Amino acid sequence: MDGFNDFWGQTDAVGRAVALLLLAMSVVSWALIFWKTWVLRRLAADLPRALEAYWAAPDWALARDRLASLDREGVALPLLDAAQAHERQGSLAQSVPAAAQCTRRLRQALQGSLAHLRMGQVLLASVGSTSPFIGLFGTVWGIYHALVEMSLSGAVSVDKVSGPVGEALIMTAAGLAVAIPAVLGYNLFGKWISTAEEQLEGYAHDLLAAMSEPQA
Repeated sequence: MDGFNDFWGQTDAVGRAVALLLLAMSVVSWALIFWKTWVLRRLAADLPRALEAYWAAPDWALARDRLASLDREGVALPLLDAAQAHERQGSLAQSVPAAAQCTRRLRQALQGSLAHLRMGQVLLASVGSTSPFIGLFGTVWGIYHALVEMSLSGAVSVDKVSGPVGEALIMTAAGLAVAIPAVLGYNLFGKWISTAEEQLEGYAHDLLAAMSEPQA
C-alpha cells in the first residue's frame, strides 16, 4: 500500500487515470461476477426441475403454470409462449406451413433467452483481454515519468531509479489482478450457459414435436 501511495503521489494525470480505469474495471467485473454467479447457479437448479414438472403435468394449462412458477429467470416460458402463439392474420409468416411458423418463433424466443443468459459476457471478455495491457501501459508511463523527473533533477543513479520503477510495476500487477478474475468468470459462466443452452434447445425441439400433434 505504501508503494502504491508513493506511486500515486509521484505520477501525473495519465498514470492516475490508468489506475482509476483499472479500479473501475475491477469494480464492474466483480459486480458482474457476483450477479451472474447468483443468476446462473439459480438457473442450474431451476431449469431441470421446471422442465421435468412441465412434462409431468396432466394437461397443458397446468403444465404452463408449473413452468411459470419454477422458471424464475424466465428463459423457458418464452419458448412455450412462442410455440403456442399464432401468426397475425394476413401476415407473410402466416403463408408458410405451421411447422415452419413454430420453428421461426421458437428460434427467436431461444435467441432472446440465450441473450439474457449471455448478458455481461462481452464485458468480462473485454476486461480480461485489455486490463493487462492497460496495466502495462501504466507501468511504462510511470517509469518514463519517473525517469524524466530524475533527469530534470540531475539525480540519476541505481538507487534513485529502483524505487520509482518498482512502484510503477504495481500497475502491471494491478492489471493482472483485474484480468484474472474476469477471465476465470468468463470461462466458468460460458460452461454454465452452454449447459443451459443444451437444455433449452432440447426443450424447444420437444415443443416443436409436441405442437405438431393435436393437443388434448
